[in-house]
Amino acid sequence: MAEGIAKQLYGHRFYLQSVGVENDLEIDGFAIAVCAEIGVPLERHRARSFDEMNQWGEDLSSFDLIIALSPASQRRALELTGAYHLDIEYWPIIDPTGIGENRETKLTAFRQARDQIRQRLIERFGPPTSG
Repeated sequence: MAEGIAKQLYGHRFYLQSVGVENDLEIDGFAIAVCAEIGVPLERHRARSFDEMNQWGEDLSSFDLIIALSPASQRRALELTGAYHLDIEYWPIIDPTGIGENRETKLTAFRQARDQIRQRLIERFGPPTSG
């Protein structure tokens, strides 16, 4: 979700890669739905893991910044980048995956996470430059 929102806000100003602690293969349907509401297409997006990045030859030292959206991803990023000089920021974004018992409450939780990510991106990187 964060990568799609960042691309909408800043276009190709940054090289972005969405990475998780585990490889989830498919993006949650609720994330797809709430991002579509703001014009961010996620249906073809695929999250990959830190380990998968390593296997594919993506060198973490080539990045300037890792933004962790969960304590687990922050810990994993710190483990993998101890020898590199790059910044790791933790943004405590709500994890909407276990919230709500019906469709509308789940969508509300995913909208809250989406909006938190969007706001943090703007606070960190400034006003949108595209989209």
